[in-house]
Amino acid sequence: MSRNHDALGHAEKALRASAPHALLDVMRATLQSDFAATSVDLLLADYRLSVLQPVTELPRTATPLPIRTTTAGRAFTAQQVLLEPGPGAEGVVIHLPVAVRGDRLGILRVQLPATPTDGQREVLAGLATMLGHELIVAERDTDLYLQARRRERLSLAAEMQWQLLPGRGCARTEYSLGGQLEPAYTIGGDNFDWSTSAEYLTVTVSNGMGQGIGAALLTNLAISALRNARRAGLDIADQACLADQALYAQYGGAQHVSTLLLRFEVATGRVGVIDAGSPRALRLREGVVELISFEAQLPLGMFDGTNYREQAFHVEPGDRLVIVSDGVHTAQAPTGTEYGTTNLDLAISASSNLPASEAARAIITELLDYHEGTDLLDDAVVVCIDWNNPAAQAGH
Repeated sequence: MSRNHDALGHAEKALRASAPHALLDVMRATLQSDFAATSVDLLLADYRLSVLQPVTELPRTATPLPIRTTTAGRAFTAQQVLLEPGPGAEGVVIHLPVAVRGDRLGILRVQLPATPTDGQREVLAGLATMLGHELIVAERDTDLYLQARRRERLSLAAEMQWQLLPGRGCARTEYSLGGQLEPAYTIGGDNFDWSTSAEYLTVTVSNGMGQGIGAALLTNLAISALRNARRAGLDIADQACLADQALYAQYGGAQHVSTLLLRFEVATGRVGVIDAGSPRALRLREGVVELISFEAQLPLGMFDGTNYREQAFHVEPGDRLVIVSDGVHTAQAPTGTEYGTTNLDLAISASSNLPASEAARAIITELLDYHEGTDLLDDAVVVCIDWNNPAAQAGH
């Protein structure tokens, strides 16, 4: 066992010393040396979360694997280590989730000469997690992994929006959350953001006016202003006021951003809310989906000097919140039929047994299926939050 754990230490040193674009080469050499691996592939989830794209020197030259119908996809969806027989029944192929604090990146696929022991599986899973952390750092210095995630070219607006995200998932003992944007490769004005601390989880879902680069610039300013205020230690009402002022100063009321801003108190389950526009929050509690209604306030940047008032509600252990932009709850199929509240409620209920990140993807997938495989006419965002904190019950 100590020999296996030595592999973790050696791999960590080698990965940290590696050139950013060479992480997979270093991991492949480690697995060949310590586990007699005969092949090693890194598969990264594409922006739509529909396929796993192999990382190669020339992106998109290898065949992607569908997430819905492959063992690698099932390992990614469930975030579990899965094995299958190797090609020609030689050895075994192990699929190892690559994730960082709940943010699912992809799968490390390794072919081994024999089924690994429990101890070896533990070390292999640790190596995959270690690779995930190094990938996040490496993306600051190389485009390789971002390129590998692209099944098609991103629009400039979509490039801006994806770079603005904190990630696509986050998990702590007290809560877990995940989000997804569509149309993934041409998204313009919708976005989400979050920040965690010992005391709070802050989540925003925003819907900027317009389309394309104009909408992306508008939302970028709104998210940046909210972050600036949050990092200055302001409460959510003042965060909204500062962002409102920044947007009005730039656009004079001609453009605005609809935003739902929530701040969860980790110790109590109290949620402070600023409802400044069209995003909606739905709660799944004990199998029942219901819309949480708030006093509507003006979108950010619509008028000069708007004052925002914080409202509040409580979450309880086992609650799931699903926050959607109007591109979800007012979406229309190509036939003109509106997606509507009933379909959304059904999608939320149908995904209730899935983890938060996978549930967000599943709800978006249901919406895309409703559109019969065509791109959405309006930007759409789904953020799913699972509240696990047992201390919330005492605070309620």
